[in-house]
Amino acid sequence: QIIVDDDDSKVWSLYDAGPRSIRCPLIFLPPVSGTADVFFQQILALTGWGYRVIALQYPVYWDHLEFCDGFRKLLDHLQLDKVHLFGASLGGFLAQKFAEYTHKSPRVQSLILCNSFSDTSIFNQTWTANSFWLMPAFMLKKIVLGNFASGPLDPEMADGIDFMVDRLESLGQSELASRLTLNCQNSYVEPHKIRDIPVTIMDVFDQSALSTEAKEEMYKLYPNARRAHLKTGGNFPYLCRSAEVNLYIQIHLLQFHGTRYAAIDPSMVSAEELEVQKISLHTSNEQDEQ
Repeated sequence: QIIVDDDDSKVWSLYDAGPRSIRCPLIFLPPVSGTADVFFQQILALTGWGYRVIALQYPVYWDHLEFCDGFRKLLDHLQLDKVHLFGASLGGFLAQKFAEYTHKSPRVQSLILCNSFSDTSIFNQTWTANSFWLMPAFMLKKIVLGNFASGPLDPEMADGIDFMVDRLESLGQSELASRLTLNCQNSYVEPHKIRDIPVTIMDVFDQSALSTEAKEEMYKLYPNARRAHLKTGGNFPYLCRSAEVNLYIQIHLLQFHGTRYAAIDPSMVSAEELEVQKISLHTSNEQDEQ
C-alpha cells in the first residue's frame, strides 16, 4: 500500500509481480466494482511467462484530473517512466484520460481497453453524478449490480460474477461513490492528444454493460487500433475467459519485445514462442477480415 498524495487517506493498493528489472510494466486498472485482485488470472499467467505486471486499486478521487495527478505521482514513486495500461470499463476510461493528461511528456506507451468507453455521457447519469456521495452504500451497490448479467450463464461466467459481487461487497461507501462519480461525471476523451499511442480494443460479442453505440464510438475514435474480439465473456472476460484475454495481451505486447519498452524479461522470450504468437496473430487478423 502506497500513499503519494499529501492526503494520508488516499492509499493506493497494488500487486507488483514479475521481474523488477523491467522498467515498462503492464499496469491493470479495475472497473467500478473491482479491486486489484480481480486480475489475479493475468498476474499468475503473465508473470509465469516473464512479464512484469502491476494490478492497482485506486483511492478515493472525485474528479479525473485529481485521479491523473495521483496516478502520475504513483508512477514517479515507483520510478516508472513509461508504462502499458490495461483498463477495464472505468479503468479503461481513466487510462485514456491519463494518456491525454500526460500527452506533452508521455507516460503511456500503449493501451489495452477492455469493454471500455470514451465518453461518460453514454450512461445518461451525468446529472446524478454529483449526488452519488450522498447515497448510502447499499444503494450504490444496487446501481452497480444493475449492470451485471442475469439469466442462465456458463459456470465460468457465473463464478466470475460471484467473484465480482464479493469484491463489490468489500468496497466502502466513499470508494463506490467516488468511482461512480468518475464513471458518470461529464467528460470525454480527446483523441488527437493520444493518436500516436498503440491501442488494442478488447470487447465481447455477448451481453455486457456497454451499448453497441459505445463500442462503435471507440472504433471510430481509434481507427488504427487492433481489435481483440471475444465471442463471449460478459462484463468480466479477464476472469471468465482469461486464457483468451491473456493471449491477446501477449499479442499486444509483442510489438515492444526487444525494445526498451518491453514488458517481458528478454531472456524469457523464445523464438518458438514468438513464432506461435505471430501465427495466432495472423490467424486472428484473417478472421477479422472475413
